[in-house]
Amino acid sequence: MKIHNHSSYEVIALLTTITQGYDRISIHGVRRELLIQQARALGIPLQTVMIPPDATNEIYESCMREALKEFKKQGICKVAFGDLFLADIRAYRERLLSQIGMEALFPIWQRDTRELVETFISLGFKSILVCVDLKRLPSSFAGRIIDNKFLHDLPREVDPCGENGEFHTFVFDGPVFKKKIDFVAGELVVKNDCCFCDLQSLGLWR
Repeated sequence: MKIHNHSSYEVIALLTTITQGYDRISIHGVRRELLIQQARALGIPLQTVMIPPDATNEIYESCMREALKEFKKQGICKVAFGDLFLADIRAYRERLLSQIGMEALFPIWQRDTRELVETFISLGFKSILVCVDLKRLPSSFAGRIIDNKFLHDLPREVDPCGENGEFHTFVFDGPVFKKKIDFVAGELVVKNDCCFCDLQSLGLWR
């Protein structure tokens, strides 16, 4: 939310991908209804891009390119990402955007990840692990809340922000939320060397 609070920019939309047939956020596995509640709680319009299961990079890029072109037509020329230190990912995003005349912004680039997550916690943000890479973390971490106990238990070789793909999260409350998102943590599902915690909404936020 750093760029959301930056006086030089106006955040006009949130953009993410949804996997067709599953109706969930790609990779994270979070249900669309929770994503909708999150956007409403933040007060920012949501734009989703549908991609097929097991989409290749070419298909992903094509789908994203079409969505971004629509924003470009509206005069939007910058897209912000939450990447922290993976230079190859940054270069990939910059290349993709430059092809359609847009610019990538990286507002938290090279922030110390331990310091960043500690600040995240101290500010009152609440987040839960929804996907864990079982090659890097045990399944017991799926469904855990990011707090100081979590940081204490995290193996030293795992990045505190999961920047290397060790885990993915869903933020459900914080100082910029109009209302906490209510859900229950359902069953754990193992698929493709990942353990997913299936979050179930307790009702659409209104």
